[in-house]
Amino acid sequence: MRYRALGRTGIQVSAQCLGTMMLGAVGNPDHDDCARIVHTALDHGINFVDTADMYSAGESEEIVGKALHGRRDDVVLATKVHFPMGEGPNRGGNSRRWITTAVEDSLRRLRTDWIDLYQVHRPDESTDIEETLSVLTDLVRQGKIRAFGCSTFPAEDIVEAYHVADRRGLHRFRTEQPPYSILARGIEASVLPTCERLGMGVLTWSPLASGFLTGKYRKDRPIDLTAGRAGLNPGRFDPTLPVNAAKLDIVEQLVELATDIGCTLPELAVAFTVAHPAVTSVIVGPRTMEQLEALVKGAALTLDDETLDRIDRIVPPGTNTYHPDGAWTHPALAGSARRRRPVADRAAA
Repeated sequence: MRYRALGRTGIQVSAQCLGTMMLGAVGNPDHDDCARIVHTALDHGINFVDTADMYSAGESEEIVGKALHGRRDDVVLATKVHFPMGEGPNRGGNSRRWITTAVEDSLRRLRTDWIDLYQVHRPDESTDIEETLSVLTDLVRQGKIRAFGCSTFPAEDIVEAYHVADRRGLHRFRTEQPPYSILARGIEASVLPTCERLGMGVLTWSPLASGFLTGKYRKDRPIDLTAGRAGLNPGRFDPTLPVNAAKLDIVEQLVELATDIGCTLPELAVAFTVAHPAVTSVIVGPRTMEQLEALVKGAALTLDDETLDRIDRIVPPGTNTYHPDGAWTHPALAGSARRRRPVADRAAA
């Protein structure tokens, strides 16, 4: 396993990070089996574990907390805050009020006295970024977290947060966690260069592009839209939709490439993400032991320039073949009212 500096924090982390979104009711409900997955990842040299309070409504954090008993000091532990946890208008978001409560809940579920990396899971337009940075700075000074970062923030929000922290004498985001894969390369144009300039660590998620780069979904083969990932979001996998048909065409080219260099498609996908100089660690999120073993093999694979050039010809740098940002869409695009002047103003103009 290769290790890299997490931005300028001085913390060394493995080039692969164990993501635990699938540990719990959403993926694998067997706590003992989940613990074995965590232990096996650690035995392979992974020292970086990422979870979030909202994964299976806190169950993932509980599983991780139990699994790390006796091994906590050797692990760089990351979790996240933002998404609603229960009913009520103030049980989510990036406010001081909620983060102060949420961090205590995470510490309890994780059975630890500190969190190495506490991440803001998504931007929150309703909360001033100074408010968020202020409470996170206080948590660092209290010793409850060691550093903090952001997740799925656009480059302009990262830059704004950096300058607010500088002007106000606050701690700043040390990391960013964006989606990144061969099929979703948009962050190469702005987010990754920004993080490099600001000295931020980057831990990327969804290297298998929501399952499209597992090799399970292939062109001209039936896709069951009622089971697994496809059952949860049929529109993302429906082969009759042009965006999905285009992805399946690309998968066929990538399968051929992987065969030519003697690896599997998942190994190629994982190795691609850590080849970028701005990427510190790639999050792999297995549901089963078999999936973990397959993904870990990508950690030892180094892609040469010829292979990376072939990937560039299949999916040009800086382009997305689909919208990869999961549960977050920029508010400016969410409703037409944000993009149109009132009718009276348009008429007057």
